[in-house]
Amino acid sequence: MIVSGRKLRVATTSLAGCFGCHMSFLDIDEHLLELVELVEFDRSPLTDIKHCGPCDIGIIEGGVCNAENVHVLREFRKHCKILIALGACAVTGGLPAQRNHLDVGQCLQEVYHTCIGVESLPGGQVPNDPELPLLLDKVHPIHEVVRVDYFIPGCPPSGEAIWKFLTDLIAGHTPRLSHPILRFD
Repeated sequence: MIVSGRKLRVATTSLAGCFGCHMSFLDIDEHLLELVELVEFDRSPLTDIKHCGPCDIGIIEGGVCNAENVHVLREFRKHCKILIALGACAVTGGLPAQRNHLDVGQCLQEVYHTCIGVESLPGGQVPNDPELPLLLDKVHPIHEVVRVDYFIPGCPPSGEAIWKFLTDLIAGHTPRLSHPILRFD
């Protein structure tokens, strides 16, 4: 995977999730300094770049729960040669997918019409603003929307697992994670 003469470009983004996988990414601690010697970051919370340019590796955490997630994911896939699903939400839908057995419309009605503390909203209306992304009926893992090249499971995966996976991939080796690095606590 190492491209002679230049650093690899890596982008990361988060969809529907808790941002825990990005926190685990930061848990590679001092290895971040080694990583910046090997890669250049594009879109990422580390750079605050909002749109992804052409990248060698894209890392996505979170499931797909609304129209904006679909748009961001498709654009991200279009710009990344290799796409990695990071964490349970990206791999399986994770905790956000627990709503999949519920009717979203009914949930919104319940929350905005009958919940205590919401009476201050005008008429108990479900928010309907064009700025709000349209919810999907179900939360989807990212591979149901775009092609994914690699999956790193865990909720969240450990920083050690992320570091090993990335360094294997950057070195041109097929990344392999096994116990005890890959664990589900």
